[in-house]
Amino acid sequence: MIFSKENKEYFRKIAPEQDFWVNKNKYYHRYVESFINFILPADKRVFNVRYNTDTFSGLGSYDYIVFSDILGHVSDVEKTLISSSNILESDGHIIITQYNSLWEPVLKIASKLGFRRPMIEQNWLSLIDLKNFAYISGFDVVRSGTKMIMPKYIPLLSFFLNKYISNIFPFSKLGIFHYLVLRKCPPTAVAVEAAKPSLSIIVPARNEVDTIRKIIKELPTIGSFTEIIFVEGNSTDGTLQEIKKVTSEYNSIDNKKNSSVVSKNIIKYFVQDGRGKGDAVRKGFEEAQGDILMIYDADMTVPANEIYKFYDCLISKKGDFINGSRLVYPMEKESMRFLNILGNKFFSFVFSAILGQPIKDTLCGTKVLWKKDYQDIKRNRSFFGDFDLFGDFDLLFGAVKLNLKIVDMPIHYKERKYGQTNMNRFRHGWLLLQMTFFAAKKIKFI
Repeated sequence: MIFSKENKEYFRKIAPEQDFWVNKNKYYHRYVESFINFILPADKRVFNVRYNTDTFSGLGSYDYIVFSDILGHVSDVEKTLISSSNILESDGHIIITQYNSLWEPVLKIASKLGFRRPMIEQNWLSLIDLKNFAYISGFDVVRSGTKMIMPKYIPLLSFFLNKYISNIFPFSKLGIFHYLVLRKCPPTAVAVEAAKPSLSIIVPARNEVDTIRKIIKELPTIGSFTEIIFVEGNSTDGTLQEIKKVTSEYNSIDNKKNSSVVSKNIIKYFVQDGRGKGDAVRKGFEEAQGDILMIYDADMTVPANEIYKFYDCLISKKGDFINGSRLVYPMEKESMRFLNILGNKFFSFVFSAILGQPIKDTLCGTKVLWKKDYQDIKRNRSFFGDFDLFGDFDLLFGAVKLNLKIVDMPIHYKERKYGQTNMNRFRHGWLLLQMTFFAAKKIKFI
């Protein structure tokens, strides 16, 4: 039983007037419904928990469960969440909305004055309480926050307050309802690890002729198979010719007997159709056959052996999207210029605030995700459009929109040994600033 006898009796009494109260406060209800629909990815199976839900047995299997203004009334929050997980897929999510307890005195007065339905005593659930219940019930919190500071419709004013002011600190703490997106932590990590998912490593390569052979020699074989996919980007230094040469050597000889090419990986190459790293990444992902997709920069500033950490973190279900971070361990002296470090730290702070998940380094070239999740990002790409020359933000924004849990993976960032960087700090810094406003508009200020 989800609800106590007292709560069931309360719902029974107010049921005939439910439509009346919803219409009386339709601005609030439409706002909550619209917000939940924004969070929900398309084409997912969704179960909405209602006040007449007695059990989670025999209901089938779902990608999402929605508890909207429900958990304040259940008799045992922990038991309810644990029971609901039985109808969730192994990578399923829960969306929770619950009124902010700071508003309880106001809501009680509104009920007594007839502006909203009568209230009965509810569970006192702060955002911290909800996060704690999630943790002890076997869920990770992917996103959380507080929304809406004007629950009544006043032309122009309600729009301005709820779209902009309520998303700016400290007003962002004063909203009328909390929201959380929870991610199920399934007990199947060992089984996934035993299956040894295959890995596709996409290497965008533009003017990186000196590292091609070294990449093939040093990238390890992981999982049931590992394929390295070079995507050449209209180089002027002979990179494409070097890729063709080394790939031909690899494909035509016995690797075990050859001293110059020692990799046991599958090697492929393609030439990108458009321009920019983002286009190269998408080209590589389209050609990839592995269960897991990884981006690895051809400058090899991330040591090749550190890709094990990304793979292990993903298959052990610690995260759905593993993002490299260069801003934890000390860097080699010439690996990143001072202004670049300041810029990266600034954008880290800004994007973490906008995206609702802590992301320390948006532009680290090593990122890993499941291919099935990338297919979802691709299907939902129309929401953001084809906007990203870098390739990092298309994936990060898409992952956030799909409620994937992003985990930072600190790496040891090395000095570039060959060639020159393809980044221009001022031109690309301006593009990053544009990305900031773009993300705020599409994700934060909704």
